[in-house]
Amino acid sequence: MWLFLAFVAVPLIEIALFIQVGGLIGLWPTLMIVLLTAILGTALVRREGLRALSDLQNSFSQLQDPTRPLAHGAMILFSGALLLTPGFFTDACGFALLIPAVRDAVMRFISTRIKVQRFEMGGQGPRTQAGPGAHQGPQAERYRPGPREDDVIEGDYTEVPPSKRANHPGSGWTKH
Repeated sequence: MWLFLAFVAVPLIEIALFIQVGGLIGLWPTLMIVLLTAILGTALVRREGLRALSDLQNSFSQLQDPTRPLAHGAMILFSGALLLTPGFFTDACGFALLIPAVRDAVMRFISTRIKVQRFEMGGQGPRTQAGPGAHQGPQAERYRPGPREDDVIEGDYTEVPPSKRANHPGSGWTKH
């Protein structure tokens, strides 16, 4: 029911705002504002998205809980969709979601309504827990960075001289 109300209320709010702002400043300035907010929003979404991706990579490399960077990334993605949707209300919501403090507040609000049953990191074998001290245990060796002895794959190779040509006329789709 809430989703239905949002799909009805948001367009009505946008239409009302377009009429009000267009009546105050005119059609072309209103359209320019909408276009400029989309361009500015795209640049900000890219910057914040790269920051969230960096945070996510850091959490994976340090074997920490990736919930926060994943949630921030999802909210930044949603923010981008709002900013590309023409309208003043959606732009205001989109710009608000680009602020890390607002994203943290939204995450706290949503986390009160969601209960995580189980969180695991790693693959097969004994279960490990994320967070400080997660490196101790039988799985710690599995996540050690750098090459190990079992990472080496042996094989044979044969060099093909560059002068060797195909022994068929070709299909015409490739250069021989």
